[in-house]
Amino acid sequence: MAKSKGYGEVKLYLHLKHVAWVIDVMCRHFQHPFCDQLARKGAILHDLGKAHPHFRRKLQKTKSGTLAAEVDGGYVHRHELSSLAFLPAFPREEWDVLIDMVAGHHRSVVYDPRRQGILDLDHNDRHWISQHLHDWEEWSGYGRSILQYFNYDCPVITRKEAEGALQYAVDYCTCRPAGWSRWRGLLKAADHFASAYTFNTQRRLDRLFKKPDLTLVNARRGNDLYPLSTLSADDKRPHTIVSYPTSSGKTEFLVRRCIGRIFYMLPYQASCNAMQQRLGELLQTVVDLQHGTSELAEGKKERLAPSLAGAAVKVMTPHQVAAIVLGIAGFESMMLDLEGCDVILDEIHTYENFTQAMVLEIVKTLVRLNCRVHIGTATMPRCLYHAILEILGGPENVYEVVAPPEVLDSYNRHTIHRIPDDRTVPDILQKAINEGDKCLLVFNTVGDAQDAYEKYAQMFKDIPVLLIHGRFSWTFRHKAAQKLEKLDKADAPCIVIATQVVEVSLDISFDLLVTECAPLECLIQRMGRIHRRRSEHRHQMRKPVYVLAPAGNCRPYNREIVETSYELLPDGELQERDLQQKLDTLYPSLTPREIDDHLIFRNGRYVIRELTDTRNPILSMTMDTDTLTCILEEDVARYTKAGWRQQRRMEIPIKWGLVKKHQLKNQLEVGAKPFVVKQSRVSHAEKGLMFNDEKPQ
Repeated sequence: MAKSKGYGEVKLYLHLKHVAWVIDVMCRHFQHPFCDQLARKGAILHDLGKAHPHFRRKLQKTKSGTLAAEVDGGYVHRHELSSLAFLPAFPREEWDVLIDMVAGHHRSVVYDPRRQGILDLDHNDRHWISQHLHDWEEWSGYGRSILQYFNYDCPVITRKEAEGALQYAVDYCTCRPAGWSRWRGLLKAADHFASAYTFNTQRRLDRLFKKPDLTLVNARRGNDLYPLSTLSADDKRPHTIVSYPTSSGKTEFLVRRCIGRIFYMLPYQASCNAMQQRLGELLQTVVDLQHGTSELAEGKKERLAPSLAGAAVKVMTPHQVAAIVLGIAGFESMMLDLEGCDVILDEIHTYENFTQAMVLEIVKTLVRLNCRVHIGTATMPRCLYHAILEILGGPENVYEVVAPPEVLDSYNRHTIHRIPDDRTVPDILQKAINEGDKCLLVFNTVGDAQDAYEKYAQMFKDIPVLLIHGRFSWTFRHKAAQKLEKLDKADAPCIVIATQVVEVSLDISFDLLVTECAPLECLIQRMGRIHRRRSEHRHQMRKPVYVLAPAGNCRPYNREIVETSYELLPDGELQERDLQQKLDTLYPSLTPREIDDHLIFRNGRYVIRELTDTRNPILSMTMDTDTLTCILEEDVARYTKAGWRQQRRMEIPIKWGLVKKHQLKNQLEVGAKPFVVKQSRVSHAEKGLMFNDEKPQ
């Protein structure tokens, strides 16, 4: 057996067949020219060590009959290293590539956090080779029979030959230079895919590496209210920078610039869900989703498991791509998947802290991977614009599309009211509701949004009041999105209370905005949700935007930036043509945080060793992104028994900082290893994840 009952109870020869199917498809479609016959050999070889008796006992959870036998079996066994004992079945000139594929497909070959890489074991356990060949004469016959099943002639391999193969693998791994191994990435990508779909692997392969059909997007051209729809995307330069106001058609234009598979990046996880649906409707195709709590779609539309290679269109956050610059486990597979594709970066407008530096390094890596990079923004300061333009190779390589002043003037649609505090907000909302308006309130933190929801839900009981933020489980986030869609279509007043998640990709239109002050680029995005859908007779109307004066520590933003942004706002009509100058005043120079020590490529060369991952990707934790998950205590029993699709529905994204702050210690060892929070499902359905009214577990 290759997989236990909980993972499909797959026989070893079948799992190897599945991986071989996948690797054949990937060899034909990844940009790198792999030798498909050699790749197939690696696919068959990689798990033969699962025939080892130690692995079989572990898989079946059986105990040896005696205490002596238990002690005798009490050593670290890595099945992939036992697999390398079958190298003599193949020509010696192929061994190096096969070791690349097999030796590190579960662990770094050295400096593994658990000290279980091949070189770690060789340094620390002088008996590791004999242990990995324990009972070799008995179980190697299973491996030989599997190789023969796949039409590879495999004479009897003596113990001495097997020992020599393992020692050769040690010597090979010891001499690995700096760089990254495409062969390792290929095997990991194929193995991950086959493990995710087991008996459905072959059927799922049919939809891999399909280029999206842009016919429908091109057919929607020509609406003067969306000026980018009237512009041609047929420019021969590979890269694109589009600087236009919100709701001018940037998404459609950037998609029209693509010629291959598409990776679409957005700043926030919660924004990805809305963009996934939007692109699906735009392209009339299946759009996959990758982020910390991504989910398969329900119904007839089959989506890839999160992080799998080969999607036609995939939506993700930059932090999910950070692996390619930080060397986090799986980065080689991601680089293979990205290589030569179209990558859209939409409103990557967080200019502070590590994220700015991270985005710049991601763009540099994408260029090295021969990607076509397309960037859309309404809020980019010139210093960042020019830095990205230089990375992409300058005007000769970049199609620059910048809104002229007359177009900007046609987007003057907001009237700004700066107010000292929220005492007048109830009256403002009541007046708007009486006039039938849809009202949006945006707060900088989840806690503030939850407090506002409690206040205004009590105050306005006769109209719908909806709370949206990123700390809902997928199930309740999906329900909130459905409610929001109904509110958008209904001709009736409502109040939606949200956090930054509404800044990007939320394609709905409100009549009034009340917002806490934030950096200017964030305020511009929030205003983009107001009077978003213009019409011929309404496009010159002005809608009110109320901005609360900065108060408190302004977290999660820099207080000085927030205060300067507030001062830059006019009292009265907002002129779109003035926004660029205001952004440049706010951000006069590029000041990304230094992250060079964490990069795997610096000073023009790779510094990471082949077949290894970054030992401690501390930068990803320092950025405090939603890469961890938690679940409600009520869901523990269901989660433990559920498949991974059902598990995803229960998971709630959470930052590492919150885990530390609330001292979450109860963590499951299944699925995404979520932390457990003591909050009722009823409370969570209404307000999302909360810690202040119930003690976390």
